[in-house]
Amino acid sequence: MVRSLSQWTKTLSFPARISPNRNSKDCNVNVLPITPPPAPPRNKSTSTSSSSTMSSTSSPSSSSSSPTPPPNVPITEISQIIYPDPESEKAIMGSLVFCIHHKQGCKWSDELRKLKAHLNTCKHDAIQCPNKCGSQIPRVMMTDHLAFTCILRRAICEFCNVEFTGIGLEEHAGTCSSEPIYCESKCGTRVLRGRMSIHRAKDCAKRLRRCPHCGREFCADTLAAHGATCPRSPIPCPQRCEAGPFARADLEAHLRDECKALTVPCTFKEAGCRFKGPRHLLEAHLEANTSAHLSLMVALSGRQGQQINMLKSAMAKLSTNYTGTLLWKITDWSVKMQEAKTKDGLELVSPPFYTSQYGYKLQASMFLNGNGPGEGTHVSVYIKVLPGEYDALLKWPFSHSVTFTLFEQGTLGSGGGGQGGVAESFVPDPTWENFQRPSTEPDALGFGFPRFVSHELLNRRPFVRDDTVFLRVKVDPSKIVAV
Repeated sequence: MVRSLSQWTKTLSFPARISPNRNSKDCNVNVLPITPPPAPPRNKSTSTSSSSTMSSTSSPSSSSSSPTPPPNVPITEISQIIYPDPESEKAIMGSLVFCIHHKQGCKWSDELRKLKAHLNTCKHDAIQCPNKCGSQIPRVMMTDHLAFTCILRRAICEFCNVEFTGIGLEEHAGTCSSEPIYCESKCGTRVLRGRMSIHRAKDCAKRLRRCPHCGREFCADTLAAHGATCPRSPIPCPQRCEAGPFARADLEAHLRDECKALTVPCTFKEAGCRFKGPRHLLEAHLEANTSAHLSLMVALSGRQGQQINMLKSAMAKLSTNYTGTLLWKITDWSVKMQEAKTKDGLELVSPPFYTSQYGYKLQASMFLNGNGPGEGTHVSVYIKVLPGEYDALLKWPFSHSVTFTLFEQGTLGSGGGGQGGVAESFVPDPTWENFQRPSTEPDALGFGFPRFVSHELLNRRPFVRDDTVFLRVKVDPSKIVAV
């Protein structure tokens, strides 16, 4: 690109450290852009005026002001106007300068007279795009501009091989029918853009397909798996009967109620009947074996009874007391007391308890209206030894001390030392028959206190509360007697 002198001199940079005669008057020159004044008339006086101006410019006193050249002066004559003095021109044009593109990275530095020639080859200098797109591009970037950014470049689409201009290729990008793209349904397949609609309609593994049996929609790649479990999918009877096929959801009902080829067991299978045969023979079997089925049911009921007794025994063992201490809670006291007064010899018995897991088996009893000497006036309490599972391993006669305690409810002993109440104890005499090893039929009464607590004391002190009484029976092998 051809530049005028004013264009490449207005941005000159003079390196002061290497400029000759920096302080001399000959080098005191300001280079200014040329601004043409109004054209003066072409006459002799003008030439004289110009000569006079040139003479004044060459003088040292007027070197600080720049002359204004006349308009329409050829560029070859500009240097004569700016540098009328050959010595000044030589000094200025010999000055060392940097390239006007030194800020962009150009390292060139030489005499001013060589700047114009350098700009014709400087790789940072902008030149007109050869495609005439109107862009001014530095030479160093021209190759990239022509290859990628010039709107008038000629480029071929890499997918369809059609030639376009640069701007046309940009518009074509993203719409080329030959470009492979990933399926929009995310099946993972790359398909030409022009065949995407056909792929999504016929080949895509993620397209929706309707189940022909239940009518629900599934992805094409899961429809086969659904078909193996579809409740409305028709399947034949596994027993190969004449009926069918049946919907998968209805097959179980068919096998249970209707299938004639299914082998079924007898209704009395649990009782022990071993018949198995087709459904249509089952009714005839039941009619022909009524008595046999009845005998099987009787035997089954007997076995079930034994199992029930075993379960009851196991439950009783789980709830049995093995601590040697029984806390007996007697509810509905007033009703039972009234009943005891109207019926002679009414006895209440406690749950059995043991002195230890393999110890003596005991049971307490109570006569609410008394027994023997205490009848009608006292509450009588007794304890008796029952036949136990481990009596053969125990020491006889029974010799542990026994303590009966009737608790007052809602009170503490004196000084807060414990629950108040009435307590009576005894240590069995080895000669008493009540405490020898029991036979199959235990002692009917046992041993205890016929005058344990009087009815008058029972009503006067808070032994009864919420119609409930608590009696503790404690068996102690140390033979300690409560006072």
